[in-house]
Amino acid sequence: MSIMVVTGGNRGIGYAVCERLAGDGHTVLLVARDAERGRQAAARIGGDVQAVAGDLTTAESVRRLAADLLDRCPRIDVLVHNAGLWPARRVLTEDGLEESFAVNHLAPFLLNHLLEDRLGRVVQVTAGLYVKGRAEPGRTAVGAAFSPMRTYADTKLCNLLTVPLFAERWRTAGITIDAVHPGVIRTGLGDRRGPLGWLLRAAKRSWAAPEEGARHVVSLTGAAGTGRYFDQDRQVPLQGPALDADLARRVWDEAEALAAAR
Repeated sequence: MSIMVVTGGNRGIGYAVCERLAGDGHTVLLVARDAERGRQAAARIGGDVQAVAGDLTTAESVRRLAADLLDRCPRIDVLVHNAGLWPARRVLTEDGLEESFAVNHLAPFLLNHLLEDRLGRVVQVTAGLYVKGRAEPGRTAVGAAFSPMRTYADTKLCNLLTVPLFAERWRTAGITIDAVHPGVIRTGLGDRRGPLGWLLRAAKRSWAAPEEGARHVVSLTGAAGTGRYFDQDRQVPLQGPALDADLARRVWDEAEALAAAR
């Protein structure tokens, strides 16, 4: 069966994706920032699931993760970029970058480059809120004018802008990539403390379960096609700033420079 790598696989949608893939008989490498939580999640799922410790907040830690995956995997049939961060406050990483920019955008970008000689397919989990974002090279990376909603949307837009460029880069190599918004799902993403947190948790009770979001992600792991965007199970055209080819190239060039400099 296929070898599947899933980032952020110890909880939420990522855990449900790993569970479904393992249930289908695939070898699954479950990437989690916390090694012990990753091991516990892999043990609960059972089957051929291996926990891999992977911190996505710095370029150095992403490179260590890539090296570990290359040592373990003769090939990576599908790489699912599921890990994501919805920040409550502006936090800079050791690289001096805003943390959600590092996790949501730069880490997948760098992993795609470091692993591309072994890749068959990439599924990028994204968010429909990208339409509210404004990717601003030189500013988004450091969390300028930070706000939780805006910064999350900005980082998702940055990441989504690179998907068509990866599709073109890999066309002759036979590697495919698609992005999917899995829906409004009841996970721990964006959880807060205090009254706002209580209200959010109450609202989430009516949202879909992680297994529903995982269904849309897993369906794309075996799909044919590349460079597409899916809203749950429907392929839809990108909108607004995600169509700006010049902006996409500037976002790509910035990510290349940031990854190489760290």
